[in-house]
Amino acid sequence: MQEAQPLLIFPYNGNGIEALDCIGSAYRFIGFVDDTPQKRGIDPNGYPVFDRGAFTQFPDACVLAVPGSPSSYRSRKDIIQGLGIAEERFARVVHPAARVSPLASIGSNVLIMAGVIVTSNALIGSHICILPNTVVHHDVMIGDWSLIGSNVTIAGNTVVEENCYIGSGTSLMNGIRVGSGALVGLGSNVINSVAACTRVVGNPAREIGTKD
Repeated sequence: MQEAQPLLIFPYNGNGIEALDCIGSAYRFIGFVDDTPQKRGIDPNGYPVFDRGAFTQFPDACVLAVPGSPSSYRSRKDIIQGLGIAEERFARVVHPAARVSPLASIGSNVLIMAGVIVTSNALIGSHICILPNTVVHHDVMIGDWSLIGSNVTIAGNTVVEENCYIGSGTSLMNGIRVGSGALVGLGSNVINSVAACTRVVGNPAREIGTKD
């Protein structure tokens, strides 16, 4: 049986705490890393929260970096790259109750939560979080740095480009493209392609603004 790899999770946020439920037997959790001094120490569940010095203190530890929210997702790339972590050190964490087709491809620093289904020929890039019970159908492509909410359905042949945010409860029609940096609001039904850096919401989803 393969020995569990030590794991650090950055930052100490909601996604990071939820990741604890996903690590299964593949990893041995050491602690969180966070830039906020007030969060450091021992959390209410007894887990240590370190500063970035932990990346050096535990050189053999893999790293799962899961920053970002609807308001900060556009900065994920800068934050993760700013950690200075070698690409090969990033973890790939898939909840034991998720189903990933052997014909799918998944990058590094990816967190896939419980109940997620990734079907044939789907391409999941790197530095991506997919929250519980989302379904990624055949031949879907999800670009690096994107966040996919819970209970999202992405139909076949759809492309979600880099650094997007797809809100929970959203459905993306087959064969469309969500442009880089776009945000799709909670519970939307998206039936047309979305331009880059655009915010859409509703049923059917309509543009409500852009982001620089």
